[in-house]
Amino acid sequence: MAVVLIDALPKYISAEEHRNLVASTPASFSDIPPVLRHKEDNVSITLDPPLDTFSAEDAANGSLYVIESHLVFMSATGRGFQVEYPRITLHAISRGEKGPSIYCQLDDTVDANANAEPQNDEEEVSDMRELSILPKDPSFLESIFEALSYCASLHPDPGAEDEMDDDDDAFVDPEEFETFNGDHDQELSEVGRVRSDFLNNSRFAPY
Repeated sequence: MAVVLIDALPKYISAEEHRNLVASTPASFSDIPPVLRHKEDNVSITLDPPLDTFSAEDAANGSLYVIESHLVFMSATGRGFQVEYPRITLHAISRGEKGPSIYCQLDDTVDANANAEPQNDEEEVSDMRELSILPKDPSFLESIFEALSYCASLHPDPGAEDEMDDDDDAFVDPEEFETFNGDHDQELSEVGRVRSDFLNNSRFAPY
């Protein structure tokens, strides 16, 4: 499953600590803990479909940790969860009915039971879960989005590379696409916001 419950934060270091460790030429770079790219307190989350083992109280308030290895939410109740970046198939800034948030679609396929057959023909198995991250201060949405985009870029989907290799001869005419020229009161759709980020190469660059 995409969402893995935890009761303690994974190990991480700050960007400054990472620079100092790299500058000192450690014996093994692989032993350096992942870097925390953004932390946001006073955050609530929603999961759809919800997890039976993660209550509404757990989701009501906590801290978000955008770590290079995982996206982590740790509730004020002491319970939390983490998500590996390859499981995040889409992330975007949303201003929907729930309020300003980071919207994510998660690949919730259960690897261990990938070959298991449903017990009956009517049984439906969902392989997608929606995660919404709602900071108390929406002015931090852009910072969260940029850190999330950067960390996701560190974990490319191997399957996507294979698809690109298969399409080496494909050609796309840029004149077939329109450029978004809206003003500040207009926003791209969630999918467009993400695609615009990739096309304009505006991902977060920490160095």
